Amino acid sequence: VQVVESGGGLVQPGGSLRLSCAASGFAFSAYGMSWYRQAPGKERELVAYISGLGGTIKYADSVKGRFTISRDNAKNTVSLQMDSLKPDDTAVYYCKVSGFSNWGQGTQVTVSS
Repeated sequence: VQVVESGGGLVQPGGSLRLSCAASGFAFSAYGMSWYRQAPGKERELVAYISGLGGTIKYADSVKGRFTISRDNAKNTVSLQMDSLKPDDTAVYYCKVSGFSNWGQGTQVTVSS
């Protein structure tokens, strides 16, 4: 199982970013996928989850209405569209496959003016 995150960067408050996660080594559509984040000095937290076929989606309260998770099972990718970004969204973002302990290297998102 391997996941590779990309798409992070520096953005001003109110801006947008789209993160992508490319997955390999397992039957992608059979597994839920999640995005987590970890800010400096804080524990890693769940941001969003999408089930294997996309029928179930969940968000942390802190990102509801601003972030959108989606997946493309033909391309083995999961994305996180982040809009109306706030400084509190600054963190390293990771994607994770449900049921596996593997983590990718993460992608840094910094929201600052």
